[in-house]
Amino acid sequence: MTPQPTDRPFTPLRQRMLDDMAMRAMHARTQHDYVRHVRAFAAFLGRSPDTATAEDVRRFQLHQREHGVGEGSINGSVSALRFLFEVTLERPDLSRRLVLARRPRKLPDVLSVDEVARLLEAAPGIKYRAALGVAYGAGLRVSEVAHLKADDIDSKRMLIRIEEGKGRKDRNAMLSPQLLELLRLWWREGKRRSVLLPHGWLFPGRSYTDPISTRQLHRAVCEAAEAAGIRKRVSPHTLRHSFATHLLEQDVDIRVIQVLLGHSKLETTALYTKVATRTIRAVTSPLDRLMALMEGQETPGPPAG
Repeated sequence: MTPQPTDRPFTPLRQRMLDDMAMRAMHARTQHDYVRHVRAFAAFLGRSPDTATAEDVRRFQLHQREHGVGEGSINGSVSALRFLFEVTLERPDLSRRLVLARRPRKLPDVLSVDEVARLLEAAPGIKYRAALGVAYGAGLRVSEVAHLKADDIDSKRMLIRIEEGKGRKDRNAMLSPQLLELLRLWWREGKRRSVLLPHGWLFPGRSYTDPISTRQLHRAVCEAAEAAGIRKRVSPHTLRHSFATHLLEQDVDIRVIQVLLGHSKLETTALYTKVATRTIRAVTSPLDRLMALMEGQETPGPPAG
C-alpha cells in the first residue's frame, strides 16, 4: 500500500509543502519522510516552522546530536528542512544554516564467487533464486528487483529495462544468457502455478496483483546465507556490491560499471576499487621489484619524472 504523508489534519503550511512536492513528482515515501521530519522540527519549536529563526535551526541540530540521533536521520531532516525553507517558505538563508552529518564511509561486504553460488543454490525456491540472481547477475537494487515486470525482460536485445530507478531515472541493465535461463525456469514454474499475470509483476508478492516486498527479499537472502553457511552480514545489496566488485576484478572498465549500476557520479563506483582484492593482489609492490633487482645485483635506475 502506498504510504500517506500523514493522517493528521493538514495545516495550510503542510498542504502547501505537499503541493510543492507533488508538483515535483516526488515519491510518496519521500513525501511521507519529509513531512515526518518537518513535524519533528515543529514539535521541537513548539510552534509553526514558518516562524523559525537561524538560532532555532542551530538549537534543533544541537538537540539532535545531544540525543544521539543517527547520521542518517540527521541528514534526512536536513533534506526535508532544506526543501521546506528553500521551496515552500522561500527562505534560503535558513537552509544555509543546516549542517549535514558526516557519515563514516565503510567498505561494503562482498561475497566471493563461490559464496554467491552457494547462496543462490540455498535460496528458498526458484522464485527467490531468480530474484536474487537478478540482484547479482544484473547488479540491481532490491527495490528495482521487486518492481520488475515481465515485459521489462528484453531477451532479443539481452537487456533488462529499469523504469524509475533511483532518482526516477530509467536505464538498461545487462541480461546474461545464464540469468535469462534462470528467469525462464521461474517463468515456466510461475505459469504452472498460475501466479504470473499477463504484463504483471515478474516477482509477485502474496497477492499476485502486488510486487514482492523488499522485506521478503531481505528475509530470503538472510535465510539462504544461513543455509549456505555464510557468516558475513548479507543483504540483497550485498549481491549488487558483489556484482560490481567481480566485474572490476574481471578488468571491466569502471565507467561501464558506473552505467550498469546507474550511478550518477564516478566517485560512487570508485569505492569498489577498494574492495576488488584480485585487482589489489595483481599489483606488483615496488618492494618486490627492488628486492628482485638486488638479488640480480642490478642497480635501480633513477626515478622517472
